[in-house]
Amino acid sequence: MSSIPPSSAPVRVFIAGGSYAGLSTALNLLDLASGASPRMAGQAYPHVTDFEKMAVEITIADERDGFYHLIGSPLALADSDYSKKAWVKFQDIPGLQHPNIRVVIGSVTSVDCASKTVTTLDAVTKVATEHTYDFFVAASGLRRVWPVVPQSLSRKQYLVEAAEHIHAVSNAQHGVVVVGGGAVGIEMAAELKVVHPRIDVTLVHSRDKLLSSEALSDECKDIALALLRESGVNVLMNHRLSKSARVDTMDGSTKYEIEFVNGHKMAASEVIMAVSQPASTTTYMPSTALDENNLVKINPNLTIVEGTPNADYHFCAGDAARWSGIKRCGGAMHGGHFVAHNIHQTILRDRVTGGHEAKYSELTQFPAVIGLAVGKKAVASSPDSGTVSGEDVMHAYFRDDLGFDICWEYMQLGGKKETVVGV
Repeated sequence: MSSIPPSSAPVRVFIAGGSYAGLSTALNLLDLASGASPRMAGQAYPHVTDFEKMAVEITIADERDGFYHLIGSPLALADSDYSKKAWVKFQDIPGLQHPNIRVVIGSVTSVDCASKTVTTLDAVTKVATEHTYDFFVAASGLRRVWPVVPQSLSRKQYLVEAAEHIHAVSNAQHGVVVVGGGAVGIEMAAELKVVHPRIDVTLVHSRDKLLSSEALSDECKDIALALLRESGVNVLMNHRLSKSARVDTMDGSTKYEIEFVNGHKMAASEVIMAVSQPASTTTYMPSTALDENNLVKINPNLTIVEGTPNADYHFCAGDAARWSGIKRCGGAMHGGHFVAHNIHQTILRDRVTGGHEAKYSELTQFPAVIGLAVGKKAVASSPDSGTVSGEDVMHAYFRDDLGFDICWEYMQLGGKKETVVGV
């Protein structure tokens, strides 16, 4: 093997997905290729002499025309000012304005792992384009339905979509009913009540505990319920929706008659379904790389499992990966950082004169942990630290914008901070 001469072809990295995992991968890898330590490492990276810098070409493909702060959806769909902040077009993200990063607005339709080619479909022209790569990263996450996530693919259309929803809920004279007591339903109901305190907001859940599908302590679930009621949301437990039908009103206002399996009936101007099963977006991957739910089967170093050609040059991070724990943006960014590290180590393994023993970063099994914003307070729970709640927990986990600034600053989307690189 020989070292990489300055005139050698750049290493081509194709990333499907421009959200937490995808952007984390791209920006940490850009750091490594420039001879710096990855921005999320927290410690100096031991670069190999004469291989401190290397040429890379990073392509990011995403259906949306910008980064959308997914965990901010409950507030983005309640507050018009925040909705403008929650979506930033890729061209307006300073950290991505680099000659070695290219963004393709379109969907990935297929990946040929044997020939290392990927096909994308342009979001506007619908023209298919084939790209060749050296490394591929599946970071396109899960597809979630409305109103859990806006369905628009452009910022312009998203703002229209959000504005229509905000207008409807803010003028709901018969109140708003949120169906589903998972994390999304809880946060959505609470944010609606905080932003529009005069509107009656009711959350209904079919079980006797909130967060019933998560392996969290009863203490965490009970505190979430207490904080939700403290924020002014009416909560109906053990209420499974039977039917909902729009009815005529004398004043022309929007009104739905709602009936539950237990016979209870109520009315509302808006019924928000916060119950859905997210679907994987990675059907573009070969079947050998996917499980029965189309999640990508990965090793601890985030490469796809054996059985697919060039498996060790294909990675997956974020919600699309089959791994333990609750899907969280923190876990996605963490996974993206590890993918960047491991791609760099593989490049060194393949190209350093005399060989290089790759030292891969590996995921451990994630326990069920959560940080949940409920009105003006938050609850956080993990096996190690137990359950805590309060305004201080809200500030630590979310600040005042459901974590937008925390994620923006952690990934340094505003631009790379100057750091001292050493070994």
